[in-house]
Amino acid sequence: MDETLEFPDLLRLIDERSAAFRAAVAAAPDLDLQVPTCPEWTLFDLAQHLSDGRRAWAATIAAGPAATAKAALQNDPVPREREALSANLAASTQQLLDALREAGPDRGCWTWWGASQSPPTCGAVARHQLQQIAVHTYDAQLTAGAPRPLPDEVALDGLEEFLFTCCATTSAWPHKPTAFDFHTTEGRSWRFTVDGDGARSTRLPTPAIAAGEGPEPAGVSVHGTASELVLFMYDRIPADAVRIDGDAGLFDLLRDWEPEE
Repeated sequence: MDETLEFPDLLRLIDERSAAFRAAVAAAPDLDLQVPTCPEWTLFDLAQHLSDGRRAWAATIAAGPAATAKAALQNDPVPREREALSANLAASTQQLLDALREAGPDRGCWTWWGASQSPPTCGAVARHQLQQIAVHTYDAQLTAGAPRPLPDEVALDGLEEFLFTCCATTSAWPHKPTAFDFHTTEGRSWRFTVDGDGARSTRLPTPAIAAGEGPEPAGVSVHGTASELVLFMYDRIPADAVRIDGDAGLFDLLRDWEPEE
């Protein structure tokens, strides 16, 4: 995959990952199990978060580009009975998908990500929603005792989406300028540069890297499958689950950084 996912693919994958989330919840022996990767939540709390969040984003999308904040909903109680809970989760996903289809990818939408590399559009919201649902599906699968990697097309798009949306900023990096490189075993790479102008990501030309003709070495490089890199960046797996070359302490600086927008 050389480009970002098209809008219909985003919608398809939101539906697929949501179904996988429901399957993980249905397979879990107890809804009161603590989620290892979100220890403040039980599995039921995670399901409620996913349901409420998708409804809120559906309403935000429906409010159109004039909205100035995320829609505030009076959340209805989420049922604990398994079949009713599954139906509730399916309905919240359908509300999100219906709102996205109605709006289309290019319509403006309120977003929280400000001066990032992701635009304030419904297409960008769909792209981020896919990653939120995919990572929480991993959380649910882990809780149920059967974690699975993120699907390749989700993870390959997800690493770039995370860098563009969650990491990019125009706030000055308060340390020595440097770069973080991300190399997937599937063959795609990115460079995340931080300096006095902020933080921005670019795709690295894979043929040049393979030929040893890439840019100057980064301060730190991380290698793994696309799924591993996404889960590492979301703090779902530890650093020793991927290969890190260079100054691994730069990731501590990055995680501790609180840009001023």
